[in-house]
Amino acid sequence: MASSSVPVLGKAGKKIGTVKVAAAFTRPASSALLHQSVVRELANKRGGTASTKKRDEVAGGGRKPWRQKGTGRARQGSIRSPLWRKGGVVFGPQPRSFRIALNRKARRAALAGAIASKLAQGALSVLDPADLGLEKTKDFIALAWPGNASADRVLVIVQRERDAEPGAALARTARNARRATVVGHDATNVHALLAHDRILVTKNAYEALAEACDA
Repeated sequence: MASSSVPVLGKAGKKIGTVKVAAAFTRPASSALLHQSVVRELANKRGGTASTKKRDEVAGGGRKPWRQKGTGRARQGSIRSPLWRKGGVVFGPQPRSFRIALNRKARRAALAGAIASKLAQGALSVLDPADLGLEKTKDFIALAWPGNASADRVLVIVQRERDAEPGAALARTARNARRATVVGHDATNVHALLAHDRILVTKNAYEALAEACDA
């Protein structure tokens, strides 16, 4: 059973307090909905620009390569044939859209479910950027991996990555860490949450995610 509170981490990854689990993150996660959401997010990243030339699009081949009979060779009607080198491609990829639709309610439920699953695993912690005093990447490493003994992949969620606020220092120092990924709360998705072992989220971003999932 998931805990009713989330740990708040301070310098060097030490626990300095707790915050209450938001109501939106207390609902059990649906594995089917999580899978559907991840498939959608990965599919929507595809450009769908792969393209091959069909038989009628290949240059040349306006005349028969050789006469029908008497040459001892197999009959051929055009060098555009898929049997020929540089000929047309049969059933090759064509530009298309891979986009998958998912309604807003389902998207919010999937995001809340992914966060709830991390909370149930004890893999999500809240940060108070004002108390961290981060200046260099080594300071973030001491926070995210105390003792540098873990190889976990860490997802860092800040409210606004580019704003001049305490979260900006966290984003700046975490961005250079090899096993860390930094995203804004509005860019957080189910795939990113499930693909990382631990989640570090600022208080403001945690509240913003709770509000978005509960809307």
